Amino acid sequence: MQVTIVIPNYNGKHFMKPCLESLDRQTCKDFEIIVVDNASSDGSIEYMKETYPDIHCIGLDKNYGFSRAVNEGIRASRTPYVILLNNDTTVDPHYVEEMLKAIRKSKRIFSVSSKMVQMYHPELIDSAGDLYTLMGWGVCRGTGRPVSNYTEPDEIFTACAGAAIYRRSAFEKIGYFDESHFAYLEDIDVGYRAKIYGYKNMYCPTALVYHVGSGTSGSKYNSFKVKLSARNSVYLNYKNMPLAQLILNFIPLALGWLVKSIFFMKIGFGKDYREGLKEGFQTLSKQKKVPFRLRHLGNYIKIELELIAHTFAYAKDWFSRKLGHK
Repeated sequence: MQVTIVIPNYNGKHFMKPCLESLDRQTCKDFEIIVVDNASSDGSIEYMKETYPDIHCIGLDKNYGFSRAVNEGIRASRTPYVILLNNDTTVDPHYVEEMLKAIRKSKRIFSVSSKMVQMYHPELIDSAGDLYTLMGWGVCRGTGRPVSNYTEPDEIFTACAGAAIYRRSAFEKIGYFDESHFAYLEDIDVGYRAKIYGYKNMYCPTALVYHVGSGTSGSKYNSFKVKLSARNSVYLNYKNMPLAQLILNFIPLALGWLVKSIFFMKIGFGKDYREGLKEGFQTLSKQKKVPFRLRHLGNYIKIELELIAHTFAYAKDWFSRKLGHK
């Protein structure tokens, strides 16, 4: 076997059949599947054991979140590569084949992000990988753009873990998904860490995935999601930026938190966002920073230049959308 597909699940029994049926139609069959269940109450484990007895299921004793679930799956795998796949997806028949081709192009590739398409609006992109900005904002590249965009392979900041392939051996060097995140921004965090160690994250436009979106959390914005995302944004920057870089980027980061606070206040989640930030700063001492190594200095400089470039790219894209450009 070349790849293990890890599917985290929490009360997603209704998603499993279409997801698994799409995997059964793959042109490349050189994979195994592990489903990791976060103590679902909808009968997911029972359903999997009865309907798909040949699929390896790991049942956790409580809901530990996305990060712990995928870590359990990654550690249980024995293949060179691991695909993380949300349960609220279906994949194109060539998906696994294309992902394997993409990550095999270089040993320095840590992850490859697929071209995710909106399930109920298949003419629109859901994600073409993630970017990150000086303001501490994760940007889901291409969201809402026509699928005719983002047709070329490209280096991205990090992969969207909803449907990405990873080099399993790299986790032993850089560490696994940070379980203190529980969920949200954990994929940017691990991809950022990989870049510090000199790995690349790529985008593969020929690996198509159809994604419902917010299948577990239930909505684009809710109290739980806003609070965790705010807290994790503090963790992400603190852990991955050395002190000098944090000082250098303090003003744009503070501005980013301020702008987001105003935005969430306007849509009724201001308190949740502020509480998330507060918890993030209060619990920083519990977070493990990436150790600074002088040999990684060139990587830090490259990352800083990428953050600057992505900030301007995001601003350009924002104005373009406001003007109605495609």
